[in-house]
Amino acid sequence: MPRFSGIAFALGRWEARRDTPCRARPSTKDLALGKLCAFACVLCDSFAFCHYTRHSVKEILRLHSALPHPSNRVESSVHARFKEKIAFGRTALVALCLGSNLGFGQDLAPRAYVITPTGANAITVAYSWNDGAVFVDPLIQIQNLKVQFQTESISYYSSYNLWGRSSNITLILPYALGNAQGTLAGSRNQIYRSGMADSRIRFAVNLKGGPARSADDFTSWHEKGLIGVSATALIPTGQYDPQKLINIGTNRWGLKPEIGISRRWQRWVVDWYAGGWFFTQNSSYYPGSSLRSQRPIGAGEAHFTYYAKPRLWASLDANYWIGGRSTINGQLKADEQRNSRVGLTVAIPISRNQSIKLSYATGAYVTIGGNYRTLSAAWQYAWLGKHE
Repeated sequence: MPRFSGIAFALGRWEARRDTPCRARPSTKDLALGKLCAFACVLCDSFAFCHYTRHSVKEILRLHSALPHPSNRVESSVHARFKEKIAFGRTALVALCLGSNLGFGQDLAPRAYVITPTGANAITVAYSWNDGAVFVDPLIQIQNLKVQFQTESISYYSSYNLWGRSSNITLILPYALGNAQGTLAGSRNQIYRSGMADSRIRFAVNLKGGPARSADDFTSWHEKGLIGVSATALIPTGQYDPQKLINIGTNRWGLKPEIGISRRWQRWVVDWYAGGWFFTQNSSYYPGSSLRSQRPIGAGEAHFTYYAKPRLWASLDANYWIGGRSTINGQLKADEQRNSRVGLTVAIPISRNQSIKLSYATGAYVTIGGNYRTLSAAWQYAWLGKHE
């Protein structure tokens, strides 16, 4: 953090005076430098302790709040700019969380309930690039707030026989990195994060139209109508530090029950899904002692797919989600989401065991949150293992 060393040195001089018996109050200049140092620590992941000072930034802010309110225009201007910079950090947190945690309700997954032979396995490596603007509370004076983030993931899929029905389990391990940037009071600000995101595990079982079949029997089966259910668990394995304002992980569990219905007419397929996300509380929300809870998010998806060949298909995708209003220490926030996305997905076989999937999605209707453009690519290797 060498570019902030001069600011920290000035703050150190203020602290030295504060520790003297006379308890002299800091000058306007030192107070302004102290505020800027605090913001420097925000950008450098040092909310817990500033490397160049002997006191925590939280203590500095507490001391500042105990001082008389600034009365002249110079101090008032510094005070306002500092509050705006903290507001930018909090807004960037929302922006990054909406994307880096893989987006609750934002899924666009065609053919999620199609059945496969018992004993089928697959490894999938996926990459997605997301870029776009973020719509925030208009009271926050931030202009041109944009977010760009990437996610890489590896997943494992396995199908099995559950009481005569086709079932499967999928485990996803993601990694996310990204930055948010915006203009505040004429100055450009940027925040960057990278690390492991929360993992997911999904269980799905067919209820109608998809009995469990071996690879030999599967060739004689023809898809018509399918009804399935699934449960996706969000596991808090992502990078999280309660002393940091921005984190990749969410430090909470999530559960999404869902029902899926598919209907096929020769080469054409229509899929409908309806479900909802439910979350536990985060009892270590920033700065470590706050309690954050979030209301459920209801989500629906629709997909219209055309098969050119058995494994070569393209799909038009759309979704809509609503809810997710949060509460911090009992205070309800104005952050309920009512958003929708549309996209296109193409699956292409490249060999007997391998295939690739390409997709593009963008925001169709966004009230609060990210209006992202998303480009995704995935490579999959599938094989048949032991089966009953």
